[in-house]
Amino acid sequence: MSRKILVTAALPYANGSIHIGHLVEYLQTDMWVRFQKLRGNDCIYCCADDAHGTPIMIRARKEGITPEKLIADMHGQHARDFAGFGIEFDSYCTTNSDDNRQVAEYIFNSLNDGGHITTRDVKQAYCENDKMFLPDRFILGTCPKCGAEDQYGDTCEVCHGTYVPTELKNAKCSVCGEKPVERESKHYFVKLSNFEDRLQQWLSEGHVHEQVYNKLMEWFKTGLKDWDISRDGPYFGFNIPGEADKYFYVWFDAPIGYISSSMNYCKENGLNFEDYWKNPDAEIHHFIGKDITYFHALFWPTMLMGAGFNTPTQLAIHGFLTVNGTKMSKSKGTFISAETYLNNLDPTYLRYYYACKLSDGLEDIDLNLEDFVARVNSDLVGKIANLTSRSVQMLNKNFDSKAGALSDGARELLKPLQSASEEIAELFEKRQYAAAIRTICGLADSINRYVDERKPWAAVKEDAGHAIETLTATVNAVRIITTYLKPILPEYAAKIESILNIDPLKWDDSQNLIENHTIGKFQRLIERIDPKKVEAMVEESKQNQEVSEPKEQTELEKDPIAAECDFDDFMKVDLRVAKVLECEIIEEADKLLRFKLDLGGETRQVIAGIRKAYDPAKMIGRNVLMVANLKPRKMKFGMSEGMICAAGPGGEEVFVFSPDDGAKPGQRAH
Repeated sequence: MSRKILVTAALPYANGSIHIGHLVEYLQTDMWVRFQKLRGNDCIYCCADDAHGTPIMIRARKEGITPEKLIADMHGQHARDFAGFGIEFDSYCTTNSDDNRQVAEYIFNSLNDGGHITTRDVKQAYCENDKMFLPDRFILGTCPKCGAEDQYGDTCEVCHGTYVPTELKNAKCSVCGEKPVERESKHYFVKLSNFEDRLQQWLSEGHVHEQVYNKLMEWFKTGLKDWDISRDGPYFGFNIPGEADKYFYVWFDAPIGYISSSMNYCKENGLNFEDYWKNPDAEIHHFIGKDITYFHALFWPTMLMGAGFNTPTQLAIHGFLTVNGTKMSKSKGTFISAETYLNNLDPTYLRYYYACKLSDGLEDIDLNLEDFVARVNSDLVGKIANLTSRSVQMLNKNFDSKAGALSDGARELLKPLQSASEEIAELFEKRQYAAAIRTICGLADSINRYVDERKPWAAVKEDAGHAIETLTATVNAVRIITTYLKPILPEYAAKIESILNIDPLKWDDSQNLIENHTIGKFQRLIERIDPKKVEAMVEESKQNQEVSEPKEQTELEKDPIAAECDFDDFMKVDLRVAKVLECEIIEEADKLLRFKLDLGGETRQVIAGIRKAYDPAKMIGRNVLMVANLKPRKMKFGMSEGMICAAGPGGEEVFVFSPDDGAKPGQRAH
């Protein structure tokens, strides 16, 4: 019986381009959807650009365009890049749509009518310099949960904890750097505690990974807090009904994009979207990264429960991408955009390699570029594609492109391939792609050994029957293996279908064999990866990044005679002794170190361009001299709250001024 399945991937934010880290999610989702469709299920893949929030507003302002213009441009880029990798959405929309506004208001009103919405005045950060309440992304500070510095006002990118902006420590306005004051403002909250029992029941039913379930249960021990779903203007988003300058928090209306995108699909195809969202027989599968688990496992099911929609059947949660064993780096050229990849390499390579790495767990996967080249060339090109090359070309040349009848021996040879169908299907169903690839490669190995043993190239003239029997068995094996690979490699499979002169393959076609069949002409399936093209991709990626780092030379070093300043100006500089508590390398920058300094009871973060001169491990515990009253500066890699005093020509020859051990942190230099 056919299943009715709605599949979504997390909505890409309309504030930046798609990169290869994003593609870990969208490719595995595309593979799963393609598999379901091959199995004959009613499966649709819906997504949209997440188009609201403060970062959109900030970027549009910087570029001198409207937010609407920005998100329209990014929507076009995203759609282009996804198509370039063969990712086929049944509907790809934007959350800044009338459908999304209507559903957001419907869910809000449903929650409100059910007694699940409350309002109260909350203390909120307000910048007196900029004369406005500060949305989450206008505030930077220290995470109240883990102590990570330079975090925004709603979530921590280190521990993924959530909080309200006023809980941030050492908060600063991200626009002007001034410390905000607190003012009261009315906010709207969802009473999550009303759904606590239902949420725990839902989570206990196996809709999330066991590891995720155990983590989420920790949130219930202290009770669920009310969720703030409103933001004061300025904010780019939808107004809360009845309010002029209060808006839905982006995390309220963003997942609603799953519903509005499916509404768009249903409108275009004469269907009712409730058949997916209110039908007890329908399935909903959300593919998401582990960093947004909290929103999808607690907030989102609450919204759905309160509005009478189906809750998710499964949250398919995955880890992140590393490249060459480390976090993607702009300075190293491993922070690779989808566009840069497509400028240099075939997308089939990445689809195959990711499949070789992916499982149903939360572990990160690594794109090792050397292994990437070796595995694609040896397995996909040398093992799988080579089967087609060595069989089809001989049939074209020696047997008028016609396969013969299958002998009993050939049928026995193909039985293990056919019987693997359900095993491989189960692996796809469970998102165990790497295991599926291993099984498929094992089947290809067995057929390559068969061809090597029977040597059809040698038998062509002496024993044509032996040769055509071997080649007919081989093209049938190619057809079966291609069926299993089709969810992963759709373009590759389409070429095979053309070469073999067959209809588009469905999953059950693995059980059918072809005999006395005329095939088409051979065409080149896939080229080996040239390592030089990988190097060119990395180099292009480096050139595309604008890494902003401090200049190595000061104005004094460029010109030994600086402009004079009077004594009163000099006395404004507050030089203090500071003790280094922590020091770490900033991987994305070649010259920078991040310091945590003790300034006598107060800690500061300072970013200094002295990495080439100092081992960070040897700086810990050392006294340094710093400018304590320098206005904080928002840099690319975080807020720098002062300056470490050093001198020298630059590079390895930079010398930090270090007060002796008798100096105490916080003491002023004289």
